[in-house]
Amino acid sequence: MTNTRFGIMTAPSQVSYDDILGVWQEADAIGEIEHAWLYDHLMPIFGDPSGPTFEGWTLLSALAAQTRRLRLGLLVTSNRFRPPAMLAKIAATVDIVSAGRLDFGIGAGSRPGLPMARREYEAHGLPYDDFADSVNGLNEALTVIRRLWTEFEPFDFSGTHVRLTGAVGNPKPIQQPHPPILIGGRSARLLRVAAEHAQLWNVPGADLDDAIARNDLLNRYCTEIGREPSTLVRSIYLPVSYEHPGATRDAVGRAIDAGFEHLVLGLSSPYPSGVAEWVAEQFISPLR
Repeated sequence: MTNTRFGIMTAPSQVSYDDILGVWQEADAIGEIEHAWLYDHLMPIFGDPSGPTFEGWTLLSALAAQTRRLRLGLLVTSNRFRPPAMLAKIAATVDIVSAGRLDFGIGAGSRPGLPMARREYEAHGLPYDDFADSVNGLNEALTVIRRLWTEFEPFDFSGTHVRLTGAVGNPKPIQQPHPPILIGGRSARLLRVAAEHAQLWNVPGADLDDAIARNDLLNRYCTEIGREPSTLVRSIYLPVSYEHPGATRDAVGRAIDAGFEHLVLGLSSPYPSGVAEWVAEQFISPLR
């Protein structure tokens, strides 16, 4: 248990800014909660289809400025939404605003089979390629993002998905060599990218057997490229049940027993009063 790090996730949709800020500031004062996350969608993917959804990176920067201790990030950024050089600049800015607390969460973007997520692309004039293409694009994006964070001379890049001329990142992130990269997802193609680029890998925990199988596959891919699998932290997302906390406690215990050491507890809105303290008391303190 000593290596397990617990955090929370608050979806920035169907909720007010003040509500999320209150939960994050409460969590910031609770040492057992070490990290906090938003997600990255432009329109609701649950509840009222015309309800409010905040832009993730803008909200993250605001929360970074009003917290002091929590590590923070998006679970996970859609690589489809922003050009990678622009995303590198945004992330470096948030790392500076947060005094070096950013975990850079990123993924390939939503699959075509999620119509509530698919509609946000057309509504914002964003292209939507097939999933295999988007994973290849993620690999190129991470290559240039890491270079923008670490290299000081301008460079050109000519890939299939990314083309840059005279690219340079300034200012650099505070964290050296760069903020930790968390890649989220479960497809085999994406796991290969995680083995190459990530310091953390996150998977949804609704089907723990599948998460374990994906974890074993990631171990294999790490070994194939000569990487020690233990250097890649395994993270899992688990939704919290306010009505049945025992079921959530059981899921937490099973995830830890399966080797996941970075746990993200998803909080649904409306948030109960004192929800961060309740999470610590119900799910973290009993395991310490």
